[in-house]
Amino acid sequence: MKNFLSSLGCALFLLSPSVGQAFTLANGVQVNAVSDTVFEVVPRSSGTVEEFWCGASEYARRVLGADWRDPIYVLRGRGESVTTGKRSAVQFTLSADQVAGLGADRGWFTFGIRPGDSMSVQQARTYCSQRPIRP
Repeated sequence: MKNFLSSLGCALFLLSPSVGQAFTLANGVQVNAVSDTVFEVVPRSSGTVEEFWCGASEYARRVLGADWRDPIYVLRGRGESVTTGKRSAVQFTLSADQVAGLGADRGWFTFGIRPGDSMSVQQARTYCSQRPIRP
């Protein structure tokens, strides 16, 4: 019995994700920690605004334990991933101090994702359920 429990414990340890592994959504979008306060969303292809915000919301909520009302900030807009080398990634943070002075208020309607943009975890989560309309 002692050997069985030891084997079971080892198997569970090996199957559990390590701290350095990416958080991956069902649609293949990866979210990787860049530092203790910065994470980047890396889509499978070039990525859509919806994929970036959805990925940021899911990571903030599930991995970082953010509250639904906590703001998510864009630290760096679309660019090369520092964790995977892919051409398209966006970096986010939950820290307002890191984005202070990055972007002026551009109103509630903007195209793309720019440094300084923000929305709540709950608002960003709404992008996860959007489906394209097909004729």
